[in-house]
Amino acid sequence: MAEPKRDHTVTVQGQADDEDEGCGGFLAGVLTFLSILFIVATFPLTIWFCFKMVQEYQRAVIFRLGRVKKGGAVGPGLFWIIPCIDSIQVVDLRTVSFDVPPQEILTKDSVTVAVDAVVYYKISNPMASVCNVTNASSSTRLLASTTLRTILGTKTLQEILADREHTAEVILNQLDHATDPWGIKVERVEVKDVRLPQQLQRAMAAEAEAAREARAKVIAAEGEQKASRALKEASLIISESPSALQLRYLQTLTHISAEKN
Repeated sequence: MAEPKRDHTVTVQGQADDEDEGCGGFLAGVLTFLSILFIVATFPLTIWFCFKMVQEYQRAVIFRLGRVKKGGAVGPGLFWIIPCIDSIQVVDLRTVSFDVPPQEILTKDSVTVAVDAVVYYKISNPMASVCNVTNASSSTRLLASTTLRTILGTKTLQEILADREHTAEVILNQLDHATDPWGIKVERVEVKDVRLPQQLQRAMAAEAEAAREARAKVIAAEGEQKASRALKEASLIISESPSALQLRYLQTLTHISAEKN
């Protein structure tokens, strides 16, 4: 069944109003005019503070008088700001990976295991990652830990050990959905290690050894059964011919004498 498409439209706080109104708008216009006048009066000294540069893998979110500048994030390359009233925050768009610390988890069948994982994510919406969450990286790490505990707590030990790929996919979908308002795209989740208690490891090893011994006994019994059937058929054939019995007797004596010599 195809998975329903999710609406990826992200609302950025502070971007709802396109135009300033009232006294705040008037003061912003006055400060902007005075700042530009100051830049012109002190040209060319201030020109060096008006140009900023970001790398190909970066974007800059500009705040003018505390509000997000219209047009969204800028970059890469050079861009223009007004130093007196503008502030910028640079966002890295490259994929980031981090290890989820080992989590003590009680499985559905009441077994305590320690599970750790690795998560790969990147920022897909710089505006949302700056305006909608205080620290996108830290928030994603904390959410990954809690999501790992929540998902694995609903599964049995056998499901965790045997179906890691499906478990990682479930964690990925839930984590990606939760971080979407923050402008973060979770690309991959991998369950690294599942550590069992020593007592449980010994019990599982004893169970596996007992299963191997049982299979060995069954195979030996089947071999004895086949051998007995072959001997029965041989005895029937030999009983039909006395000369065949004498030849078999002589062959046995020959074999014994060869072993003695």
